[in-house]
Amino acid sequence: MSYIMETQNLTKTYGTKDAAKDINIHIREGEIYGLIGRNGAGKTTIMRMISGLSNPTSGTYSLFGKTGSEMKKMMNKVGVLIENPGLYPKLSAQENIKIKCIGMGVDSSKEYVNNLLDLVGLPDISPKKKSGEFSLGMRQRLGIALALVGEPSMIILDEPINGLDPQGIVEVRHTLERLSKEKGITIMISSHILEELSKLANSYGIINEGHLIEQFTSEELHSRCGQFVTIKTSDNDAAIKALNSAGITMTSIDEDGHIRVSEKLDESDLMASAIVKAGVPLKELFITNVSLEDYFISLTGGAVR
Repeated sequence: MSYIMETQNLTKTYGTKDAAKDINIHIREGEIYGLIGRNGAGKTTIMRMISGLSNPTSGTYSLFGKTGSEMKKMMNKVGVLIENPGLYPKLSAQENIKIKCIGMGVDSSKEYVNNLLDLVGLPDISPKKKSGEFSLGMRQRLGIALALVGEPSMIILDEPINGLDPQGIVEVRHTLERLSKEKGITIMISSHILEELSKLANSYGIINEGHLIEQFTSEELHSRCGQFVTIKTSDNDAAIKALNSAGITMTSIDEDGHIRVSEKLDESDLMASAIVKAGVPLKELFITNVSLEDYFISLTGGAVR
């Protein structure tokens, strides 16, 4: 499996406090990786370390399979937006991008600048409008455009939807989806807005009090959340066989050893009847609804909001 970024026991300590402790993250090339945790959980600390803005106290990390001095030479392939976009408020979007291009020694032509603005959904922005007059959503998208200067293979975005109104959140989400699908850019994004991040990310890591609690894919997340029928019996194999005979095949066994059915949820009476007719003792049958919020809270002991 090809990882574009990996960390090995990455740790950052301030005084006697570990802001991030023994972090082991694996991000596959081309995916959108969501780093989730409440404010102060350690998300920004981790992102600052892997983007080269802060040195780890201990541990290592690699980018594009490189470490040490070889990795540092490739940092120009990583675009970064940590916290608020660093904009010149009295300059236009075009001027802000051009300054970044000149500073990085890359193409600063009008065509290149306009292509970046088009890519982040700001194709018709007036060159006379100052960035200080932009809405928060527009500033965030301009910040993403700045992170894209130099054609990076990966971008690191810290809370890019924080403080946005619903329309601004949708605009930024669509921008990131385009970058992933059309440009193949690997994206690492942090947020505490769980429901919104679930619409975007392919993989997740949950951070709580400086520790990485768990990593999982979107497929694994969906299998753990949502609505399904839970069935408790003393003979799961016989019960599943009875359900299959009744045309119900999307079954699995959950962590508690109970049967989970993820289809035909409105036919729970049919499920009960099939199991009883097969002579299998039926202890309980009920519909379970696990929201994304419920799942994260269960992992963090209520720490994620």
